Amino acid sequence: MAEQTYFELNNGVKMPALGLGVFQMSDEEVREAVPATVDAGYRLIDTASRYYNEKALGAALAELDVPREDLFVTTKLWFKDHGYESTKKAFEVSLENLGLEYLDLYLIHQPFNDYYGAWRAMEELYDEGKIRAIGVSNFYPDRFYDLAQFTKVAPAINQRRINPYDQQADIRELSAKYGTTLQAWSPLGQGNPALFEDAVLAGIAGKYGKSVPQVILRWLVQTGVSAVVKSVHAHRLQENFNIWDFELSSDEVAAINAIDKRETGNGGPDHRDPQMLDLLMTFE
Repeated sequence: MAEQTYFELNNGVKMPALGLGVFQMSDEEVREAVPATVDAGYRLIDTASRYYNEKALGAALAELDVPREDLFVTTKLWFKDHGYESTKKAFEVSLENLGLEYLDLYLIHQPFNDYYGAWRAMEELYDEGKIRAIGVSNFYPDRFYDLAQFTKVAPAINQRRINPYDQQADIRELSAKYGTTLQAWSPLGQGNPALFEDAVLAGIAGKYGKSVPQVILRWLVQTGVSAVVKSVHAHRLQENFNIWDFELSSDEVAAINAIDKRETGNGGPDHRDPQMLDLLMTFE
């Protein structure tokens, strides 16, 4: 079995570079995908309270023949649960749903509401050893900088939508200042056909006898970005994981960097847009 790369977070915790995201998976899909994921070699599994599948993930984890310390489990705090006291309560609910004694990573899911109160609660849970690392998700440079600058514990992770057509270059230098590791959600552009057919990516894939998704994931890892990728198919899970037996050249990395289309409006969901909050407010 191929062995993956691990990233050392800013608190010394080691995190697998590649993981499974269970966004929009049904309970049945989670129960089927998690064992296949672990069999393929993954050890990082990412969920959220508002994926509504924490209990299914907990049940699947309980059936694995893998030591708990070998797994890296992430969940996220929903913005309606922000605030000091409500965060403590939401954390306990997630921990119970997952059937775990501690979390490896707890993220603020959205940069709305009282996330400062939430962060204070998370810092305490971290100090108590109930969480090994804390971080954020969907934080753009302004809100990330403000939070990181005026809190005791700098975010270990900032999870952002990152792929070759949406590279989020504006956050990389700022993240490095605090030792914050970027983690890509939607690393494969949600199956964007244009991305999969891109001439640069296809050319590199042909050179190495790899698929375009494998090239994308390899590019992310080589440029210091972790990734969580979703699949419910065992063969796809295995293919996505098999990126450890080749390495992109500096010229190939530069060529991929050059295809970023963010300036042409391919930025995807923007949590700075008030309409995003209006949309999220419709969810429980």
